[in-house]
Amino acid sequence: MNTAILRTEVRLFRREPGALFWILLFPTLLLVILGSIPSFRNHDPDLGGLRTVDVYVPVAVLLGLTVGGLQSMPQTLTGYRERGILRRMATTPVRPAALLTAQMAVYGGAALASALLALLVGRLAFAVRLPEQPLGYLLALLLAVSAALALGAVVSALSRTTKIAGAIGSAVFFPAMFCAGVWAPVQTMPHVLARIVGCTPFGAAAEALNRAAAGDWPGWTHLGVLVVWTLLLTAAASRWFRWE
Repeated sequence: MNTAILRTEVRLFRREPGALFWILLFPTLLLVILGSIPSFRNHDPDLGGLRTVDVYVPVAVLLGLTVGGLQSMPQTLTGYRERGILRRMATTPVRPAALLTAQMAVYGGAALASALLALLVGRLAFAVRLPEQPLGYLLALLLAVSAALALGAVVSALSRTTKIAGAIGSAVFFPAMFCAGVWAPVQTMPHVLARIVGCTPFGAAAEALNRAAAGDWPGWTHLGVLVVWTLLLTAAASRWFRWE
């Protein structure tokens, strides 16, 4: 990857207050709002003795990478294609693939920073335990970021304009948030629904993060689901993506 392109993309990202808020700050802000509800700080037998705020930390972690992968990155890449930036880059020694790699590095890094912020605020503000299986948690998080960025690349590949990218991204975003447990934690879903959700990338990520947070290894089934989705989505994006 060309480091000059990466530095440029980082500077451009820092100038986008909307992206900074929705990716870096909004997930933690949502966690703070939910954690401020007294009943959400009570232990719930239906959650295995956990508090609602405990199970929403992984949700906040997934929310940042979902916003970055499905909404911010596709619109940025589609905008570059729409304005002919990728076509002009193809005539220079710097290949358009370097820009795509830099974009994925920027939004992947932002997602990881958002996850770290949510974990720290959850610990400091609401005494949420840090993941008891840190290596498993990190592995699940990295695979979740990869799957989200691969899905965002597919959205970019299917979108001719930024408006279409926004529409497709939103259409995928809300089901992804449901699978991640934004409206109902995976632990509270009926068994059949939870199994179905566990076959989706964000549902599998939520299950893996929850297991690792509790001290167990994430589970090869959920990690395998994330790997399979990443490979399939990457292959689809590579086939359909057009630089012009």
